[in-house]
Amino acid sequence: MKFELNAQQRTLQGSGASRRLRHANRVPGIVYGGTTAPTMIELPHNDLLLALRKEAFHSSVLTINVDGVVETVLLRDSQMHPYRPLVLHVDFLRVDATHAIHQKVPLHFINAESSPGVKLSGGNVSPAMVEIEVSCLPQDLPVFIEVDLKDLEAGHTIHVSQIVFPKGVKPITHGNDDPVVVSISVKKAVVAEGVEGEEAAPAA
Repeated sequence: MKFELNAQQRTLQGSGASRRLRHANRVPGIVYGGTTAPTMIELPHNDLLLALRKEAFHSSVLTINVDGVVETVLLRDSQMHPYRPLVLHVDFLRVDATHAIHQKVPLHFINAESSPGVKLSGGNVSPAMVEIEVSCLPQDLPVFIEVDLKDLEAGHTIHVSQIVFPKGVKPITHGNDDPVVVSISVKKAVVAEGVEGEEAAPAA
């Protein structure tokens, strides 16, 4: 999925200028990174809000057109109003096609219903991670990573090292860590001991 944004450069800064932009249904933002100086921008609010509601927008290389200058960027941060559907500010990071990027990508768990842990044991899928940070060239960035649960049994886990990553994509972990990604847990039934109708006799 490709995302293209149209923006305009802004010269006025400060909280007062940002408030005026928001009243005009515009969102203040910034494009930074690379060898070019940061560019202060403004974008149409509704277009940006719709894009932010799409999962792929957060893990895709985006195209942004600022007054006719086209750049490729990643979404780095977005600030939302605490309870209103209002975007307050947005940050974009420039990317270079020849340099690897680090980006968090959502995990999609597939075939849970057919896994032995769910189908045979009645277990519940318990994700330990919902996204993972990866390193790759911009053109290799996946929108999401699939984690196949078809062979996962109750009480077992899948670690990062067991995930199949697309070509050119590597997970970023700390040191020799191989964290758990997902497991299937089963609630242990409490079995009452003793014969129905009998009561334990007091000790003599």
